[in-house]
This record gives sequence, C-alpha cells and structure tokens, in this order.
Amino acid sequence: MTKAKIGIVTVSDRASAGVYEDVSGRAIIDTLNDYLKSEWEECYRVIPDEQALIEKVLIEMVDQEGCCLVITTGGTGPAKRDVTPEATEAVCDRMMPGFGELMRMESLKFVPTAILSRQTAGLRNNSLIVNLPGKPKSIRECLDAVFPAIPYCIDLMGGPFLECNEEVMKPFRPKKK
Repeated sequence: MTKAKIGIVTVSDRASAGVYEDVSGRAIIDTLNDYLKSEWEECYRVIPDEQALIEKVLIEMVDQEGCCLVITTGGTGPAKRDVTPEATEAVCDRMMPGFGELMRMESLKFVPTAILSRQTAGLRNNSLIVNLPGKPKSIRECLDAVFPAIPYCIDLMGGPFLECNEEVMKPFRPKKK
C-alpha cells in the first residue's frame, strides 16, 4: 500500500516571520492524525502571503513532492494580502467549487462573517488542493464538513487509498455492485 503524501501550507506573513507560532498548520496535522488510520507523510511549509510564492509551493508539492492532497490555511479573507484562492485557481486545471460552498455553509452555523471567506478547492494533475480558513476552530469545522468526500476524490484520481478511523471520520465511498 502506498503511503499518502499530504501537503500542509500555512499562508501567513506573521507566522512565516516567526512573530507567532503556526497553530493553524498544527491543527491541520492533528486533525489528519485523528481522521486517518492509514500511514501518511506530511510535507509542511509556512510561507508569507505572496501569490507567486504560494503558487510556486503548491506546484512543488504536487509536481515534485507528489502530494495527493494539499491543504492550505490562511489568506482566504477579503484583505488585500489574502491571495490564497487566486494562487490556487492559477495552478489548478479544474476548480471544485462545492468545497468552498460547503465550508462557508458550515461556518455560517458559527459566525455570520463566514460569508467573507473565499476558500476554494481545485485539482492539479492527480492532486486535490483545498483552502481552509486560518483559525484552528474553523479548520476543524470545515474539515469535518468536507473530508468525507476527500478520500473518494483521491480514489477517482488514482491516488493512494486513504483509510479513515471511522469512529472519528467516516468517508463516503459508493458501494461496489
């Protein structure tokens, strides 16, 4: 069985400069460790809000590192420096708008400002790139909403089989006939 390689990218000027610790990237890693039963390897980066750099890192993670899934955190709001969705769209072959729609619907249950979030998802080659918000609580809420579809998406692209701890996260895979 192939070990899945998953990219985690924190997009934050302050975290990348060491002004504060990257708790958002850790929240993604901790959540994936809760969800996944199968072994996986992390490819982790903390970078500033620079569109060209975000694009470069996403391309490297998919094309050179071979990540089947790349999850970003940060840079999805309305501020001028929030350019993660633009970088994601620039490097993807096809967009997966349902991810952003579902994450915003889920977040609206908790905060009315969820409509300000621009997170999205897309496909590059045989990889899925998903943009999450920057707050650890929101990261878990959004991943809880969209992750059930992620293992099957990766299956459909010919990626590694992601086995989940079904007591924590039950992925949806159609029944075989």
